[in-house]
Amino acid sequence: MNSTVSAIALPADWRDFLALTKPRVMSLVIFTGLCGMLAAPGHIHPVLGFTAILCIAIGAGGAAALNQWWESDLDAGMRRTADRPLPAGRMDRETARDFGVGLSAASVLVMGLAIGWLAGLILAISIVYYAVVYTIWLKPRTPQNIVIGGGAGAFPPMIGWIAVTGDITLMPVLLFAIIFIWTPPHFWALALFVQSDYAKVGIPMLPVVAGEKTTRRQILLYSLALLPIAAAPWLVGGTGIIYGMAALALSGLFLGFALPVAFRTRTGEDDPMRPEKRLFGYSVLYLFALFAALVADRVIWGQEFVR
Repeated sequence: MNSTVSAIALPADWRDFLALTKPRVMSLVIFTGLCGMLAAPGHIHPVLGFTAILCIAIGAGGAAALNQWWESDLDAGMRRTADRPLPAGRMDRETARDFGVGLSAASVLVMGLAIGWLAGLILAISIVYYAVVYTIWLKPRTPQNIVIGGGAGAFPPMIGWIAVTGDITLMPVLLFAIIFIWTPPHFWALALFVQSDYAKVGIPMLPVVAGEKTTRRQILLYSLALLPIAAAPWLVGGTGIIYGMAALALSGLFLGFALPVAFRTRTGEDDPMRPEKRLFGYSVLYLFALFAALVADRVIWGQEFVR
């Protein structure tokens, strides 16, 4: 971490504070959290449901702000992050830190008081996991950072489920596992075509440390593992056939996108990383579609399965 970044910051406006929350990432967090809530057995008052999702969103935004506060010097050295509020000089680091801490604390407190302290505790763990375990500890130290740190983004559907049921059972654990296994091939696909950025600032992402061949093999292994993990909620009786068929089809297509990444080398074409970009793009669509199928199954099938 370097305190020299943005020593004299320009006045920040609301768009810079919004950018600190990583709204594109937050949209996926909100969606999976909402799907976990809608798929859970039982009912929650709409006001409480909205409050729970708002807390998940605010907590994720607070963690993202703390991530950018800590990594402001690294962001300044990478082309894809150089225009963020801190490295671009539109905000000072202390403001970002205080904003992140405030959002994080408020989200956990409101979640605990309004929804329940179990949901509040899991939300707090997810924030600490991302802002401290992943950002401060894992990311600069090990090429397995995204594997272990993937748990940070896997909590939202579990929190949404707990908001309705008040307890942790097999189904929310399986929803957590899906995102946990999905994260490495999703992120390593991105890392393959921006690895020069990571190498420049000394972040030991897998392509930088172990090379492209190992990274491509790992992408394939995790993509293979994703298929049974994604189908597990159906296989254990937690969902109906609608989700089961969607999980198999979507995961099979995921594997289809992963195969060209795993078994190719750079060529002389205009965009040698096209398969990696396609996998990354599809991986985002995959998670949206999979969790949408989970809710559709619950609504259309109209039956509560094992919890």
